[in-house]
Amino acid sequence: MCGFVGYTRRGELCSPANEVIQNMSSKIAHRGPDGEGYHITDSIALGFRRLSFLDLEHGKQPMHSPDGTLAIVFNGEIYNFMQLREELAAEGYSFSTTSDTEVLLALYARYGEDMLNKLRGMFAFVIHNAHDNSIFAARDYFGIKPFYYGIFDDQLLFASEIKALLPHPAFSKQINHDALTSYLSFQYSVLDETFFKGVYKLPAGHFMRYMDGKVAIQRYWQAEFKPIDAPLNEIVDKIDAVMGDSIAAHQVSDVEIGSFLSSGVDSSLIAARFDGKKTFTVGFDYEGYNEIDYASELSKEKGLINHSKLITTEEYWQALPKIQYHMDEPLADPAAIALYFVSQTARDHVKGVLSGEGADELFGGYNIYKEPLSLRPIRVLPRFLRRFLGIVASKMPNFKGKNFLIRAAMDVEERFIGNAKVFTEGERNVLLKSPQGLGMQDVTCPYYDKIKGYDDITKMQYIDLHLWLVGDILLKADKMTMAHSLEGRVPFLDKEVFKVAATIPTKYRVNKQATKYAFRQSAARHLSPKWAEKRKLGFPVPIRVWLKQDDYYNIVKAAFESPAAQEFFNTNELMALLNAHKIGRADNSRKAWTVYMFLMWYGEFFAA
Repeated sequence: MCGFVGYTRRGELCSPANEVIQNMSSKIAHRGPDGEGYHITDSIALGFRRLSFLDLEHGKQPMHSPDGTLAIVFNGEIYNFMQLREELAAEGYSFSTTSDTEVLLALYARYGEDMLNKLRGMFAFVIHNAHDNSIFAARDYFGIKPFYYGIFDDQLLFASEIKALLPHPAFSKQINHDALTSYLSFQYSVLDETFFKGVYKLPAGHFMRYMDGKVAIQRYWQAEFKPIDAPLNEIVDKIDAVMGDSIAAHQVSDVEIGSFLSSGVDSSLIAARFDGKKTFTVGFDYEGYNEIDYASELSKEKGLINHSKLITTEEYWQALPKIQYHMDEPLADPAAIALYFVSQTARDHVKGVLSGEGADELFGGYNIYKEPLSLRPIRVLPRFLRRFLGIVASKMPNFKGKNFLIRAAMDVEERFIGNAKVFTEGERNVLLKSPQGLGMQDVTCPYYDKIKGYDDITKMQYIDLHLWLVGDILLKADKMTMAHSLEGRVPFLDKEVFKVAATIPTKYRVNKQATKYAFRQSAARHLSPKWAEKRKLGFPVPIRVWLKQDDYYNIVKAAFESPAAQEFFNTNELMALLNAHKIGRADNSRKAWTVYMFLMWYGEFFAA
């Protein structure tokens, strides 16, 4: 786990190159405190920050091929690199290190882009070929590791974090208003173009080639669900076996690995099955917002040492500017702050942790996935009749079941944009001074178009796997761990695990009994019912409580009336939203928080 930066050079522009690349690299020093390295030629400058896990002495980067033609910077871990190394050695390749980076170089020399489907791991890397002055870059299957790029003044700039691009003399810092419009609905940056105009994310499962000033991007892997009818016990056996294999693979390291632990089944299973000894948990001093007791009890039962931290309200709020800075783009998920603090706690004891991201998307864990089951009594009616009932319900005063009828009237493609839906298009058009950009369905339709034959539950999983997971869950996992120079590894987001998850019939993913039904059956082999059957909660954060308290209401009020807010929003609408929450007329906590996090981020990157 590390970080890299780089840019293509044009003669004497941006000289001296060593000063430019070092300034860029310094912005991500937190990603790699164990060392730094540079590769500078007339055509390219590469910088690297290392957090060492394998071959601590010899795995330095940038790394070069034996003939000096290829140079690589690589962020991530390849869990099957020893197997791949043996295969290459059998073909005559020799190695001078025991690092996975050197294996990547040899794989590219041998197979080119076809190397990607051989990899098992998390990765973002760049390989420069001095022979034809081309660049090959790739991002892992699920988007665990970040990769940002942009062309400024005819130069390709790229990095593990956007902030590392800012010191380059050619970089032009402008805000992308389209990103703000979409963010208000999705609560994260959902577009390929980031909040910084001209800076893009390389999508998960894609590679990029750059040559002669042109960028070409291509998908190399596609996550697809292909259910196979099989007995439940066979499915549970497969889940159990592949999870054991993945957890073991994700512990390959020359340094100690710990595990995050909440009260949920995902992290509990990892903690119960990993070979380490240390778990890490955080909570809040509010009833219903503290999972420390659960984690401590499980750790004691499994013979583990649990390190925990009780986050004070003051600590939480004081950390917000720093967290939005590390995030690079605004993220309104309150759990990101908790992840920041649990990473801080873990880094005092280990250099890497296992974490439970991805289980819900793969195995069907979110409670919203039960919605198609609850809507069935209405969904059996003809579509025109459902539409009529929805229209009638929407025009009536509030009554119990109103929202049920409205949502039942809509197809899943209309009602579901992912695990978060904050502002409707109408609400954000009222809120913004200059609404622009894509509608919510403009974002989701390209994905729904690929899965027309799926059932509604699987469609929802697919949308979350391609949007919510990479844009929210994995963004905060990478940025919050790396803010503390901590490597986060995610055993659920493993190619082999997905092969099994993709074949599970819908009825064994989500049914009336439970979400993640088959997965929970597997977990029950290693956990007592208290953890294996625990209902999905997410990470509980008392935002709605805080925004009714004068101290924190006034902090948000000041932000909503600030010059920055006046630049983007109709501030009278912002205050109406906030005041309605404070007096209990409506729960607007998520909406207020989404706007507040944008303003906090804007203050870090754009305020004078």
